[in-house]
Amino acid sequence: MTPETAIKLFESRQVRTYWDADEEKWYFSVVDVVGVLSESSDPSAYWRKLKQRMNAESLETVTNCHRLKMLAADGKMRLTDVADTEQLLRIIQSIPSPKAEPFKQWLAVVGSERLDEIADPERAFERGVATYKQKGYSDNWINQRVKSIQIRKGLTDEWERSGIKQGQEFAILTDELTRAWSDRSVKEYKQLKGLRRENLRDNMSDIELIFNMLAEASTKEISETEDPNGFEESKHVARRGGTISGDARKALEKQTKRKIITSSNARDAKQLDSGIIEDPGDQK
Repeated sequence: MTPETAIKLFESRQVRTYWDADEEKWYFSVVDVVGVLSESSDPSAYWRKLKQRMNAESLETVTNCHRLKMLAADGKMRLTDVADTEQLLRIIQSIPSPKAEPFKQWLAVVGSERLDEIADPERAFERGVATYKQKGYSDNWINQRVKSIQIRKGLTDEWERSGIKQGQEFAILTDELTRAWSDRSVKEYKQLKGLRRENLRDNMSDIELIFNMLAEASTKEISETEDPNGFEESKHVARRGGTISGDARKALEKQTKRKIITSSNARDAKQLDSGIIEDPGDQK
């Protein structure tokens, strides 16, 4: 997930966001906010009815929201209504909720944090570590995750240098690389762990992160050496980089007779403090 798109947490509930660097403002998924405040079992339906009522009250300027593509529960990028802070405050006023005032305070903090991070990028790193700690991750896991973010950034920088476009092309190359080292597509990997909207890397064990990092670092090194021309050549490089890690994974599994990739995820506290976990399920 890029710095422009992120999932923020309000009382452990996820809110999808987008930072517009040109306008220097956050946009928030209205459905996510409605879900947090209303606690409705169907936030989309709640928002449709609320929008109709607000339009009837001549509040079209509030409900005439931008639509941006955000990661949906099915793992695909889908258009969804988003609102800036000013619009969102007007919407919040129309939702009877004891969480309204705490949420307004949270909005103010999110806005000021982003401006602080622009002035001092180190603060973004510190807040990321603090967020993982709040979610219960171990220090060892956090160290690995931070390294994985650095390596991922190096790879995406190299892809951009090679003319690869962010979005779908990045996703396809990531899928090729993941399949090569794990024998699973990203979708299949997430299904194994029972994930929907959650970040896959945030649900990998230490050892899974290590092999994913090896795949991404190998892909970057090959790309820098061979300077692939365009998307198709970069796809071939991604497969080769992933295969290096895949071969190493299989060699370790042969030695230890234990599966590296398991269905365990962040909901399993044991995963956060251990490396390889025995999984009773049928593994590839």
